[in-house]
Amino acid sequence: MGDGAVDDNGGFAVDQLVTPWNLSISSGHNLLRDPHHNKGLAFTERERDAHYLHGLLPPTVFTQELQEKKVMHLIRQYEVPLQRYIAMIDLQERNERLFYKLLVDHVEELLPVVYTPTVGEACQKFGSIFRRPQGLYISLKDKGQVLEVLRNWPQRFIQVIVVTDGERILGLGDLGCQGMGIPVGKLSLYTALGGVRPSACLPITIDVGTNNEKLLNDEFYIGLKQHRARGEEYAELLEEFMTAVKRHYGEKILVQFEDFANHNAFELLHKYRNTHLVFNDDIQGTASVVLAGLLSGLKLLGGTLSDHTFLFLGAGEAGTGIAELIALQISKQTGVNVEEARKKIWLVDSKGLLVSSRKETLPHFKLPWAHEHEPVNSLLDAVKEIKPTVLIGTSGVGRQFTQEVVETMSSNNEKPLIMALSNPTSQAECTAEEAYTWSQGRAIFASGSPFDPVTYEDKVFVPGQANNAYIFPGFGLGLIMCGATRVHDDLLLAASEGLASQVTDENFAKGIIYPPYSCIRTISAHIAASVAAKAYELDLASVLPRPNDLVKFAESCMYSPTYPNYR
Repeated sequence: MGDGAVDDNGGFAVDQLVTPWNLSISSGHNLLRDPHHNKGLAFTERERDAHYLHGLLPPTVFTQELQEKKVMHLIRQYEVPLQRYIAMIDLQERNERLFYKLLVDHVEELLPVVYTPTVGEACQKFGSIFRRPQGLYISLKDKGQVLEVLRNWPQRFIQVIVVTDGERILGLGDLGCQGMGIPVGKLSLYTALGGVRPSACLPITIDVGTNNEKLLNDEFYIGLKQHRARGEEYAELLEEFMTAVKRHYGEKILVQFEDFANHNAFELLHKYRNTHLVFNDDIQGTASVVLAGLLSGLKLLGGTLSDHTFLFLGAGEAGTGIAELIALQISKQTGVNVEEARKKIWLVDSKGLLVSSRKETLPHFKLPWAHEHEPVNSLLDAVKEIKPTVLIGTSGVGRQFTQEVVETMSSNNEKPLIMALSNPTSQAECTAEEAYTWSQGRAIFASGSPFDPVTYEDKVFVPGQANNAYIFPGFGLGLIMCGATRVHDDLLLAASEGLASQVTDENFAKGIIYPPYSCIRTISAHIAASVAAKAYELDLASVLPRPNDLVKFAESCMYSPTYPNYR
């Protein structure tokens, strides 16, 4: 039998080249395999007639609500969070609208499943649970052809890209190509919480290798098996990527940098913030959500932002980003310059308090926080010396807020505000129970990962969650709906104020400084409206004329996961 010959059974020989044609209109078997249009048992009798589905489905017709009830029942059967994560991803790959319907309607229950903390474990095991590609993988092998790789993505109208190089995934370190779980998870929240259409979202992982020896020696690792590219080779690939993205998708494409290591995160944000619409969630999103918590927390603490003293454990992307946004807000409210406002904010890194005598050895992003003070080696001594009213943990190292640290904060303050922000839960600086118990129920507590309510001396305390998921979906929607061309710091301040404004007196009565996730789409609409209003004020918006009611406009732009009726 020669090359490309047909065998006796009418099949093709194994070496024949076959063109994989597809239909332009989904119907029959193809429609059931298309996650964007599949409705499963919710296809009506008329739709089954029109799209050749009879016989391919059991005869029963379910409503979407009944499907939702059934899937939630199945997901709740799984006791292991990763199994729930896999079940949700399987649903997303099978029936996209049902996936988002579940996420919107059960956000408080499912957010920890598709995002922190479970997404961290999913990234660690991404090679093992990898089924179908979700998003684009751009590696060093694609250098010189990045634009062609972007053109391989089937959707042409992309509004937001979340991109990682996998070097600093949550508090878990370098996970290389397996960091793809983060862009996928973030963009599912852009849709569920912010209403950005899933077809307008593109997750991307840039694979430049990994320094994780365990992955390099893992036969199932899905990325490049080489140590990380650095310097010029790295910068050239990123420059080609950023240039190609703008060329292919236009000036208004939002690029969100996610989980890059400190040295690259600051450099990339600084390099592209004036030429592209870029946003770093670890630096800016974290800062905005924490500032929102501080602004709402003032209702419980009393005073203005400038009346308080802030101490950070952790001086990386998150810590310095939050600190700078606090300083900007103080500057805006009081009229003092930012340099003066920074003096209310102190940072501790692995070597102790940032002080002026350390300036020669500090990286550039820590220099603004090196104040005049004698060297202090430990967090506990810093708390005793500085006497902060607010303690914020962004260290990525668990259990650093010890009993003595919390008790010292409590002896100095009637209501200490303690924010243990490191993710996942195992890396939190302290637990909610520890904060409430050690402070004798006086602490106002928020964390990065979720904690259950705590009962202390017959009183129930509900911890707040300073989760970026409050900010970035609404922030991104605000940028998109007004056609913003650049991200200005004032837009981040506007997002913080928009979130803080959604905290009610009922929330404050429970000691909560963040609103409940159950109304997250309403919260996102208000954040989007605040961001868009500021963009119009700063002449950064391109959608003209300006809508009269920006909240209603935001709500009208939101994707609905309800099934459409097919002709």
